[in-house]
Amino acid sequence: MTPKILVVPVAFNEKIKLGNVIERFLRSKMPSLAAYLIVDDGSDDGTTEMIASYKERGVASIKHPQRRGVGAAIRTGIEYARGQGYDIIVIMAGNDKDNPEEILQLLEPIVKEGYDLVQGSRYLGKVGSGGQMPFYRKFATRLHPWVFSLFTGRRLTDTTNGFRAIRLKIFEDKRINLNQEWLDTYELEPYILWKAITLGYRFKEVFVTKIYPPKKMGGYTKMVPIISWWSILKPLFYLRLGIKK
Repeated sequence: MTPKILVVPVAFNEKIKLGNVIERFLRSKMPSLAAYLIVDDGSDDGTTEMIASYKERGVASIKHPQRRGVGAAIRTGIEYARGQGYDIIVIMAGNDKDNPEEILQLLEPIVKEGYDLVQGSRYLGKVGSGGQMPFYRKFATRLHPWVFSLFTGRRLTDTTNGFRAIRLKIFEDKRINLNQEWLDTYELEPYILWKAITLGYRFKEVFVTKIYPPKKMGGYTKMVPIISWWSILKPLFYLRLGIKK
């Protein structure tokens, strides 16, 4: 049976870049294979109206009344997908860093090989991501997988890459609790990855590109140094030490 797939970009105030994200998806092979839902995390810069202009072309959206965080936005996408009977969810960036043509690379191991979570990696045996990634971002994106691998005993190369596909059935597992307030910002993604790996679900990394748009296009990230870095690191310590479940 052909799986039911939902592609979910999440965005906050991405009016400039999100339009290109949508156009690239619509030009790809994916519209015939998957539905498309944008989770708008309380944007107030015209992003909401821009998304609405694509409604007749099959682009659906859910908007949070106010900004809640990327983790909360991903949770909303997962809850919607499960409620609508989808089998697989693909999470991708709303700031044009991910290539929709590569969604199939994430889906193939799940559909054909039975994997449960497929993580995109810009560092998996090939040249890096492309674009102008600042040095401190290169450092952070190398440090996190090193700590993750040390704590889990499973070698990973790119644990901060938000481009991934997940079999939604894993969220039936009561040991995975997405409805925790501490997961509302950048914590949710490493939390899901940690749980999938440590609970024995089938996991695989595949190579994907990651392009960082120039600052004149609105910058490449909304992450704040130190504060946001701790948000992606603390789930590893909390879960390893048993502080959180």
